[in-house]
Amino acid sequence: MSISPILKHFCTRAAQRARVLLYLTIVLALVQSLSFGWVYPEHREIALRAIRKLDPRHKAVLDRLWAAARVGHESRLNFATADLTGDEKARTIDYAAWPAIAGDHSCSAKDMLYTILESEWILDVAAVGARLKAELSVAGVERHDLTNALRRSDVRLLRVDPGYASRAGANNVHFLLARPSPETDEKSYIETCLATGCELNAIGTYAWYHLSALQKAYRLSQGDLTSENTSSLALAALADEAFALHFLEDVFASGHVAGTRGSASQRKGTHDYYNEAGLEVRTWEGKSMVLKGDAWMRAEDAERARVVVQASLEQLLEASEGKAASTSFGSKDRFLLAADTMNVCELEIMPDRDLEAGIGPLLSEIVKATPIPGLAEGEGELPRFRSELGPFIGLTPAARAGVIRGAFGSGQTTTGGIGGLELGVRLGLGLAGVLSEAGDGLVCLDLGFRQDAATSTSIYETEEIQKFGQILSAIPSRSAFTVRLRTPFWLIPLDLILTAPFLLPTAPETYTGMAAIAGNGGLIPWQSGIATSFGRFQAILGREIGVSFYGYLKTADRVLIPVGDPALEEAILLDMRSVQLEFPVLEYRPFRSFSLDQTSSLVVQLYGSVDIPTGVSNVYPPGYPAPELRSVWQAGVRVAFDWRYYW
Repeated sequence: MSISPILKHFCTRAAQRARVLLYLTIVLALVQSLSFGWVYPEHREIALRAIRKLDPRHKAVLDRLWAAARVGHESRLNFATADLTGDEKARTIDYAAWPAIAGDHSCSAKDMLYTILESEWILDVAAVGARLKAELSVAGVERHDLTNALRRSDVRLLRVDPGYASRAGANNVHFLLARPSPETDEKSYIETCLATGCELNAIGTYAWYHLSALQKAYRLSQGDLTSENTSSLALAALADEAFALHFLEDVFASGHVAGTRGSASQRKGTHDYYNEAGLEVRTWEGKSMVLKGDAWMRAEDAERARVVVQASLEQLLEASEGKAASTSFGSKDRFLLAADTMNVCELEIMPDRDLEAGIGPLLSEIVKATPIPGLAEGEGELPRFRSELGPFIGLTPAARAGVIRGAFGSGQTTTGGIGGLELGVRLGLGLAGVLSEAGDGLVCLDLGFRQDAATSTSIYETEEIQKFGQILSAIPSRSAFTVRLRTPFWLIPLDLILTAPFLLPTAPETYTGMAAIAGNGGLIPWQSGIATSFGRFQAILGREIGVSFYGYLKTADRVLIPVGDPALEEAILLDMRSVQLEFPVLEYRPFRSFSLDQTSSLVVQLYGSVDIPTGVSNVYPPGYPAPELRSVWQAGVRVAFDWRYYW
């Protein structure tokens, strides 16, 4: 076989690999803000605590609003505002779950209401949330158990809500806006967060939706609506407030207090680090505390957030009775019966809005009890961290040992051993941990060199021949240049490459969802990483392939092939080229270390391979016809040191 078709095929594939790196870079941009606040059961737990802590008078008002909102929706909305059963098979949604659905599973209060009342998949989301709560409780403080629980939950959420991976990719709405200077006070900070054209942020979004809820609640207090309009307005007011509460709860997650800026890698790395490690903060009213973040919530974190969420709810309930500062909310003819439509998935800046005169004191009452965010970039800023997101270059030295079944001659079937060394230069894109650190969206292309030792078997398994050692090995020592490609897949290997040209221009959200699912193990998540206390395991069949080209460096390899009667121990000398295809099956990483711009880990892979002869010519004796050679199968273990530099 000529080498030219192989090289032509290889160059074509190389161009495709270059394109997929470009495609997945686009995906990275789409999901770079994929750091939500608390996970679903944590959001719901905060709201649940707030509702249960309401005093009897406020609880009675909330129950009346909820009863009015449920009219016509009794089959979907739970009888109770806070259902304590936590049943995974529940077919209704309580009000405590609404803040968990807001933002992460909907883009506006109106969108959230439609999702809650009309969609079937939101019941599956609630079931995933209930299951995650149970698994997090079992995991406790064991990091690997928590990581696995989040991975499983992410996979389940992506199945039932494909938009989960890309819904918040346009902005930093879940994060606190960084303070511009140490002199920034509470009043000026609120004004900055609400200013038209300011970057969309958690406090600004909370204030927007809380004001909408207060306006509707005050309109309810006028008492001149029909029963139908009363139900519609109560439903809309509760929806606006629940949407606001999602972002109010987010500001108590430590990774969201630290602020977000810089590259996607810095934003996610900083977010994840402070969520796990915790962060000492001070509220605007001077209280000091240590907060944790997403999936790391402790009882004290939930309780601190509960106090402020409860205060916000009480403002809504006071407004529905026409009390206190709510009386300044203007004409009763101004307000729509529908929930607010400000889209937090598409907007990047705060839209223009005339603020009511009475909103200032009410917002101040809430914001003063929230954490003071970190400073903007510059002197005094909080340390930033990175995650394994973005382009990198790396080195992968490796050693291997395998069991080989026979050799290239038709009669060579004796099983033996073989070893080798290799060194590769790696260029790739890190997408590990887009949703959680359990993910593995690594895309990379390796080019390298490989040196194999001779096999432990001889061309003939006789005592006399074996005395010659490696000189008469069944397969002599050989060298090759190597290519390795690694890319996740959604359902079948290379499907992200094949679908990218069609889906990215026409349905980027669909493609982003596919990429996120692929990074978490695929549609059938048998390739999901499994974290343990002593390392991480992952099935990777079809995710990575290695190709070794033997005899293509300078001259062909020379091998002895037995021919004729085995008793005569005759052999001919051939020039031979071959291509070995290697398929890693299982991967184990006992450790992984990451600095600000470098990562390193030990990688152990179990693999299977097949070595296919591609070119054979006779050397000696002259004129002897070259025999037909067979493919050689091998199974083994490859141990590599994976070093990467991210830029």
